[in-house]
Amino acid sequence: MVVKPPKSRRPYVPAWIAAAGLLLTLPSTALWAGPPLQFENLAALSHVAEATAAGLLGPRGAQQRLQVGPIEPELRLRLCDRPVTGTRAPGLKIPDRVVVELRCAGSNPWHIYVPVRVIGVTAVAVAAHALVAGTVLTAADITVERRDLTLLPPGFFNAAAIAVGLTAARPIAGGTILTNQLLLGTPAVRRGQTVTLVANAGGISVRTNGRALMDGFVNQRVKVENLSSGKIIEGIARSDQTVEIIVP
Repeated sequence: MVVKPPKSRRPYVPAWIAAAGLLLTLPSTALWAGPPLQFENLAALSHVAEATAAGLLGPRGAQQRLQVGPIEPELRLRLCDRPVTGTRAPGLKIPDRVVVELRCAGSNPWHIYVPVRVIGVTAVAVAAHALVAGTVLTAADITVERRDLTLLPPGFFNAAAIAVGLTAARPIAGGTILTNQLLLGTPAVRRGQTVTLVANAGGISVRTNGRALMDGFVNQRVKVENLSSGKIIEGIARSDQTVEIIVP
């Protein structure tokens, strides 16, 4: 007689206990996960930065455009529940570039800085030939060329007329881009020159002779000697070798 072993039965487990066991095996994030986080679209932020920069930098030439960023592609910013705004970031103002501050003032605030610059070509004033220091520039000394904006030095002149009448502060090689660091305005008075001192007070104008103790450009403060009294005084250089004395 062969005795068959009894069939094994799986123990009965109530459904609620099985469900509880399943829950215990799930990661905690699966238990409490809310709606997925949403992040800003970086392309949309670039458009905001570009629109802001366009208003700050003014009109551009036909061969110019704005280059935004780069904005780091791994940057993850919480989606703002208010419109993102753009303003000029603090710092130096440069004609062909700006740093835009993008700001979220919503429930999860953040802000980032995005550089924007003008790229392309523009007209630029260039020395037509070598210039010695002290040369007062005429139209014959200047030519206009088109250059890549990204390669231009700060303070460049974009028209020949701006540089005409200015003085070379140092020797300038032919082909050099003219800037406000290379050129100075013609002095209204020069050191050692006899000048007219003018003092205006109470509707009365008094004039006397003086001697400039330093070079002075128009509207620049200079020290002069009153030749009548021998006193050293301060005035403001005007045109025609005239210095206006500052009357308290």
